[in-house]
Amino acid sequence: MKIKSVEYAGTIASPGRTSFEMLPQIAFSGRSNVGKSSLINRLLRRTRKKIAHVSSTPGKTQALNFYRVNKDIFFVDLPGYGYARVPEATRTAWAKLIEWYLGESSQVLGVVHLVDARHPPTKHDHSMVEYLAEIGIPTLIVLTKIDKLKRSERDASITRAIDALKVNHAQLLPFSSKTGEGRDTLLEALAELMRMEEEN
Repeated sequence: MKIKSVEYAGTIASPGRTSFEMLPQIAFSGRSNVGKSSLINRLLRRTRKKIAHVSSTPGKTQALNFYRVNKDIFFVDLPGYGYARVPEATRTAWAKLIEWYLGESSQVLGVVHLVDARHPPTKHDHSMVEYLAEIGIPTLIVLTKIDKLKRSERDASITRAIDALKVNHAQLLPFSSKTGEGRDTLLEALAELMRMEEEN
């Protein structure tokens, strides 16, 4: 997939709102401090003029943010979860919004779920991956911040995530928003999802 155009399309802050257009969608999920916005900016080549807001304070993405890519697909940034300083009521509201979106939208082709390569998958990661399997949405696990690990640590991190989340090796991709490692592979995986949708 070549990125030709990108534009912010809008935000959905509560369940019940229909989408902006009937376009295929790829959602990005993960903990608040896992680097979702940085990954999206790197993926879309917006590392200088950022389109997804990157904050030093986790938990800033509090709604579904839609980015129209190449005028034919949405990348959707889901609220980050699991941040301890966010009130319980807020975390619950985010969870309901995410479940409504993933459960009700027929346009979601797949979910890119981010896990910090430096740490074992959390209970929230387990819950999300299990939920996506239950509702039948194709899922790709991306290990972020892989540049911060040594080679031996990288291999151990990949094996740990595969074993913990019970996914196969083809479902997991190391990624670095800093160096760009994994960008082309991830874009190709997303393009393949789109090709499969067009064939169905």
